[in-house]
This record gives sequence, structure tokens and C-alpha cells, in this order.
Amino acid sequence: MSPGASRDSDAADALRALDSSPDAPRLLVFTAAGRTCACELTAIREIIPCRRATRLPGAPPFVTGLINLRGSIVTVLDLGARLGGTPVDPERGSIILAESGPKVVGLAVDELRDVQRVVREAIEPAEAETGPDGLVAGVLHIGAEVAVLLDVGRIITLALV
Repeated sequence: MSPGASRDSDAADALRALDSSPDAPRLLVFTAAGRTCACELTAIREIIPCRRATRLPGAPPFVTGLINLRGSIVTVLDLGARLGGTPVDPERGSIILAESGPKVVGLAVDELRDVQRVVREAIEPAEAETGPDGLVAGVLHIGAEVAVLLDVGRIITLALV
């Protein structure tokens, strides 16, 4: 066996161990507000293309509005605006339908990137002042980038108050 084949085998073994580890959550990686963000895949119900939303009078600027999704009304938040950056381009973005208990909210994002499995030890806790309203659950490295791990449950709770 060549040395390169041994390294490939070791990498495959490490990936199999990571995939079977209960302490390695799968994260959806995306961009919003010019930042690389991630959230746990268990909170995601589905992903749909951006669509026109009916604006709610008096709603905060980050609330895009309401959409009708197969007979259900869903509140859509612009995650770019919510994180203090530029709003998501509705012609190019996607809506992540996230759920927390019975509540479902659409999160408009700029670009979907990947699904990654990361060991929990690789996620550093967020500092108290990180992110608006405590939306950031942690920080981690994905490749050469630093990604912000968002607390989807908190985003939904604050949006539907």
C-alpha cells in the first residue's frame, strides 16, 4: 500500500467516526450579512427559493413579511438585516424554514453553502456581547473561515413575541 493510500484510508476512517458520533452535529452553512453562518440541521424543516412576501405594517425592518406555503402562513425574517448587515437580495437568496417546537419561521439568507459535521469541542462559546439579542450560540472554523453558529430557537422566539 502506498503512503498516499494510507492517508486516504485514515481520512475515510475519521469521517466514518465523525458521522457516527452523537457529539458531532450536522450544520447547515450559509452566508447572510456578508458573514459565514451556520445552524444545526435538526432545526431546519426545508429550504425554498426566495419569494415575494406580504409586508406587515409596523413590523421591524428585518421582518420581510408573510408568505403562503402550501396553505400555511409563515413569517419570513431577513437574516442579513437581522444581523445588522445588508438585506438579502430576494432575486438570488433562499429561505430556510426553521422550526422550534410548533413554531416555523422563514430565514432569508444570501447563499447556501454546505452541510458540515463538526464536533462540539470545535465550537467556541459566544462572548456575551456577540450578536444582537444573543442570537449567536458559538463560533467555529469551517475550512479557513470563521463561522457564526446561530441559535435558531432564540431567533424564532424573539421573532414571534
